[in-house]
Amino acid sequence: MSNGGMKDGDRKDHVAASARAFADRRIGKREFLRRLAVAGIGLSGFATAMLGGSRPSPAAVSKQALADHGPSAAMTKWLRDVGGKYRGTKIRYVSEPTPPSVVAKLLAKDEFTASTGIDVDIEIVPLEQVLHRATMDVKGQLGAYDLYYLDQSWTSLFIGDTIDPREYFERKRDLALPDFDWDDFSKTLMLGISTYEDKVIGIPFDIPIFILMYRKDLFDKHGLQVPTTMDAYMKVVRALDEAERGNGIHGTTGQLRAGHYSLTCDWTAWLWANGGSVFGKDGFFSGGDEDGMRGLAYMLDLVRHMPAAATTWTWDGEYQSIRQGDAAMAISWAEFFPGFDGSGSKVVGLMEAARPPAEARLRSPDEAGFLEVPHIGHQGGSSICLSRYSRNPEAAWIFMQWVCSKDVSARSAILGSGAAAVRNSTYKDARVLAAARVGQGTTRHFPATEWTINNAMGTEPKLPAWVEISNDIIPVELGRLLSGQYGSPDQCMAAIKERVDRSAAPFRRR
Repeated sequence: MSNGGMKDGDRKDHVAASARAFADRRIGKREFLRRLAVAGIGLSGFATAMLGGSRPSPAAVSKQALADHGPSAAMTKWLRDVGGKYRGTKIRYVSEPTPPSVVAKLLAKDEFTASTGIDVDIEIVPLEQVLHRATMDVKGQLGAYDLYYLDQSWTSLFIGDTIDPREYFERKRDLALPDFDWDDFSKTLMLGISTYEDKVIGIPFDIPIFILMYRKDLFDKHGLQVPTTMDAYMKVVRALDEAERGNGIHGTTGQLRAGHYSLTCDWTAWLWANGGSVFGKDGFFSGGDEDGMRGLAYMLDLVRHMPAAATTWTWDGEYQSIRQGDAAMAISWAEFFPGFDGSGSKVVGLMEAARPPAEARLRSPDEAGFLEVPHIGHQGGSSICLSRYSRNPEAAWIFMQWVCSKDVSARSAILGSGAAAVRNSTYKDARVLAAARVGQGTTRHFPATEWTINNAMGTEPKLPAWVEISNDIIPVELGRLLSGQYGSPDQCMAAIKERVDRSAAPFRRR
């Protein structure tokens, strides 16, 4: 992949300066993304949307919830015995406000520091500041931060600046957490999020992903079965829309705002589920081929059964439309689900979660381009990483094992408003299973989430130009199509192809 012809040091200087300029609001988002692309890196679409934005579903952790989900005795003993040797040490971690990082900040003082004496400074800052601080730290090999949150699209920039956690685990057996169990991490996530050219950059930490969510009361009322195919999904959407539109309930809903990445998320799910891909293996846009046009037609058919305002919504509007009882089902972010049982929701106890329907056709990654993995379960994940320049790597490694442990991962999944878990054991943990009931912080959706991660996880193309493509090309042109500015879907796809191919040209293999 091209890095714009820059040397590594110049590249990092350029990225750091660009991130700082954006954080200080001296340049706009479009210019920031353009400058990153010049350096040969980008952001995943999901991360790009976090620039000045927020997660699809807000997290809220009560004091009672913290009290109800305390640490295990075994974990406390290990922290005292092993971590206590580093009492008085201070470590620093920088992250954007992801659910697991927010939970880590909540737990660190009263659990980790109380048991080890290791002080932990967890900086929760906007994503552009994470990039700036991490880049400056590795460029100068400063060791100001011991741990970084890194978006999956940054692996090429930081792969030489982090310690492979599996190798460190073996080298530091005296610090190893018993039953840390590397095989417990989803192999799909290890490969798709935390690995770059056979090198491991860190440990999977966060994984927003699409699942199917539906109103069980309406399914029962009309004698409908949970759809397991794309054809069945469309039929159920139509049936629900016809039966319930008079009651103010639409068959489905969407996040289709023109010019917003959320529209790209929805489009890719339908594209992938109908056999298409954004890029062909030659690196050229393929969303307008026969399979791609079938996916677009599928999305346009769904739009007819959504609230009219769906074309003005991002994920928050889509989320609220389900919470307020305006839509019967959707395939979207699993993080929505706990909010349906939360305060202010009109569908408490009415929603259920299921696996997404099987794709009508599925293109293999070998037939797609830029490491794209077509699947209906659109994802946007990240890793936690140990800095190669850490001044206190042992203490930081103890914290990293703790925050990624089976114990904390399970509690984080509950306390983090039901955000998807990266460990297989989390989905079987007794505390997580006990939370699978109607109420705030429910994990009733976890079986569907786990299955989707391991069997139907869709990953966007990985190229620096993707930030422009997924934010300023695809959703802009699709928005024009939805508002009637194109004479036909073919014209829209032709316009997208022209712009996308031009944007991707510098990164296409020759």
